[in-house]
Amino acid sequence: MYIRILLAYILGYLNIEIEGYFVEKFINICISKKIFLWNIKRTKSSNSAIAYANIGIKDFKKISKIAKATKCKVSIKTKKGLPFICNKYKKRKAFFVLFITIAILCIFLSNFVWNIEIIGNNTIATEEIMKNLEEQGLKLGSFKNTVDTKKIINNMRLKRNDLAWIGINIEGTNATVKVVEADKKPEIVNEEDYCNIVATKEGIIVKVNALNGTPLVKEGDTIKKGSLLIGGWLEGKYTGTRYVHANGSVYAKVWYSKKEKIDLKQTNKKQTGTQENKYSVNVNNFKINFYKTLSKFENYDTIEEIKKIKIFSNFYLPIQIVKNTNYELTFENVEYTVEEAKRIGEEKAKETLKNDIQNKEDILNTYINYNETPESVEVEVIYEVLEEIGAKEKIVF
Repeated sequence: MYIRILLAYILGYLNIEIEGYFVEKFINICISKKIFLWNIKRTKSSNSAIAYANIGIKDFKKISKIAKATKCKVSIKTKKGLPFICNKYKKRKAFFVLFITIAILCIFLSNFVWNIEIIGNNTIATEEIMKNLEEQGLKLGSFKNTVDTKKIINNMRLKRNDLAWIGINIEGTNATVKVVEADKKPEIVNEEDYCNIVATKEGIIVKVNALNGTPLVKEGDTIKKGSLLIGGWLEGKYTGTRYVHANGSVYAKVWYSKKEKIDLKQTNKKQTGTQENKYSVNVNNFKINFYKTLSKFENYDTIEEIKKIKIFSNFYLPIQIVKNTNYELTFENVEYTVEEAKRIGEEKAKETLKNDIQNKEDILNTYINYNETPESVEVEVIYEVLEEIGAKEKIVF
């Protein structure tokens, strides 16, 4: 049915009005003679029944005898379809020239990549992946026939160890790049391998529990990162030195610190609630501004929004609509007391350190140092934390 309607649109069709006492009979005869009517709508008047329907141009010539036999009056309400549209604008040469030019331009532009969408990256920056893709030949404006997706995928996987998988799909003028990031797993030492246990951080030893191997530190020792904690060997009176797979746990006091400097006199900015919008168009990196003057605000923040133009879901054009929103700002001078500056600095430092410490219950002590000057207060927050700091390291002979 949909194919017949589409064909009728291409060849042209008519919207007709059928009036008479035997409209239903007229429609039934048309159906029996395989005359295609669609979008049929029926109404009633005081004198007779009225129906509206769409019919193809060729079929319209066949219904005159049916109308006469059923005593119905048939009239054309509107003419629709491509033939009538072309006839309507046949004298407008500029319209046709523009239409053909746009059609040719769209066909030409469809051979290039005008949008690259990267999906799946969480820790790797999108700009970083885009730069690698450009080095391999996939960038905005690339000719699709010259883009070898398999080669790019292989080169990207060889170049980057942080990518577990990458796929590239080009549809229309859009290239979708899907990536799966590789998990950064610590080096695993097999149980059969000889290994030591070394310190991962600086600290003061609190407890050593050596299940296998030779403990090399004791409570109260100060150690540096990389120091040997439990050696992967055992000394015997009769056996001599015997290498083993060191096992055990070592706990130490470690420190996390953060400094924040708070000026006693500050100038803070605040939005007034007034804003203005300015628009521009980027056509393949060529910028066209729709405004001539700078912002009417003396002080303002700008937020830029870029919208890429597309005809269909995957048919992007090398055109971007850029919207710059300027928010007016006012500045106010604020003066803090020393105690207020200390409180603000302490809160900021603790907020920063919060993400570094996994378990707050492991915090043994908190130290806060202040350094005051006539202009500012520097606050240092130090957390003393109990942590297991041992990691296995394979012994290489």
